[in-house]
Amino acid sequence: MKKTTLESLEKRVATLEKSLAQVLQTQPQPGEWKDWRQAVGKFRPTDLSAEVDAAGRKIRQADRRKTGS
Repeated sequence: MKKTTLESLEKRVATLEKSLAQVLQTQPQPGEWKDWRQAVGKFRPTDLSAEVDAAGRKIRQADRRKTGS
């Protein structure tokens, strides 16, 4: 097994920091979509998203029946 040195750890941490910085730059910043309408159309529909949407509609319909709305 390769022995870990301080120098190798420094290189690994530097690489991780660089990678993390790149990932964070591509992610939406918190609060960027304060209004849900700004997010509309930002995502492509998938089979999974259609399934999630259908399940959400079913839950909301059941809640409406319970409350009489």
